[in-house]
Amino acid sequence: MSGTHILDTLLAISLVLEDDQRRELERRGLTQPRTHLLWLLHHRGPATQAQLAEALGVTPRHVTTLVDALEATGFAHRQPHPADRRAVLVTLTDRGRSAMRRMDAEHEALGADLVEGLDEESVTAAGRVLEHVLARLQSLVAEHEAREKRRADSA
Repeated sequence: MSGTHILDTLLAISLVLEDDQRRELERRGLTQPRTHLLWLLHHRGPATQAQLAEALGVTPRHVTTLVDALEATGFAHRQPHPADRRAVLVTLTDRGRSAMRRMDAEHEALGADLVEGLDEESVTAAGRVLEHVLARLQSLVAEHEAREKRRADSA
C-alpha cells in the first residue's frame, strides 16, 4: 500500500465523516460551530464568552453570534458570573446537556463499531499508525505554511 493510497483513503474517510456529521447535526437543529461550542461546555463546564472565543480560535463577536443562536434554540444560556459582575457565563441548558450526553454516547458507540472484528493488537497498531500520520500531516502543513509566508514576505 502506498502513501498515496493511504492519503486517498483518509480523504474518503474525511468526506464520509463530514457528510454524516452534517446530516446528524442538521437533524438536531445544530451546526458544526455551534456543536463545537456545546462540546467545549460539556467537557469543560461553564465558560465566559472570552474563554470560549480563545478555545475556539474565533473572535468574541463570533462567539456572541453562536451563543445567541444556542440560546434561541434552547441549548445554552447566559447567567451572571458569580465572581465578576462584568462577565457572564455560558452554560448548557437541560436540553443542551441531554444532547451532549447523547452525542457522547454515540461517539463512544461509533468508535467501538469502527474497530469491531479487530483484535486488540490490530487496534493498537492502527492507532499508532493514525497518530503518526496525523503528526506527520500537521508537520508538513506547518512547513508548507512557513514556506508560503517566507515567499509572501519576500515578494
